[in-house]
Amino acid sequence: MNVDVYLNRIGLSAPVRPDLATLEKLQRAHLSTVPFENLDVYARRAVRTDDDWTVTKIAERRRGGWCFELNGAFAALLTELGYEVKRLAATVLYGGASPIPTHLSVEVTLDRPYLVDVGFGDSFIRPLPLDSAGPHDGGTAKFGFQFEGNTTTLISHEDDGTIEPHYRFVRQDHVPADFEEASSYLQTTPGLQWTQSRFATRLLDGGPDRVTLLTDRIKFRRDGVWSEHPIVESDWDRLLDEWFGLTP
Repeated sequence: MNVDVYLNRIGLSAPVRPDLATLEKLQRAHLSTVPFENLDVYARRAVRTDDDWTVTKIAERRRGGWCFELNGAFAALLTELGYEVKRLAATVLYGGASPIPTHLSVEVTLDRPYLVDVGFGDSFIRPLPLDSAGPHDGGTAKFGFQFEGNTTTLISHEDDGTIEPHYRFVRQDHVPADFEEASSYLQTTPGLQWTQSRFATRLLDGGPDRVTLLTDRIKFRRDGVWSEHPIVESDWDRLLDEWFGLTP
């Protein structure tokens, strides 16, 4: 990997120290500059999970991607920068659990283990200590963990006092090839969101402000308040370029 090229992609430069403050800086920079999007999958352009594919797509081709690409490439970058990294296989819990783990997240060990994620859309934007239930300040909301046996579940603490589960995982290290089955499943199973409608989302200036482009509207979160504006199909490519620096 050409680390300088990757750091330039996310608006940073070497030298980078492998410590907690830098880890948060890297996470926020990645979330701000590399969109979470499904353009290739929506267009039925096959994507892969290996580092050659993910790092090249994001750092050199300056594209975005989904979790296998974003977190996969981010894990590779962190490893090159001297961090101790695990790729975690997670089961997303929205609308019922999928039959196989369909999310790649990242554990980084410093003085203690942390969960980081740059490929889960509008979620936490700073490292979360994995050895404590929390709640922890995730930069966008309060997040924490539920522990049961060897399984950990990422949760958020909502303003109304309820708890929302996001995904569960076992803290076991995986290699990129382990995610090929899940990647294929999400690309080829009829009726899943990934092939039904296109989207792109990223942080604005390190967050927590955000921009999200959907099929028929563009949404902004500024100072904790969401606004949305309807768009027509002919606006889509222009807005994708304007806000995300991408072409379909």
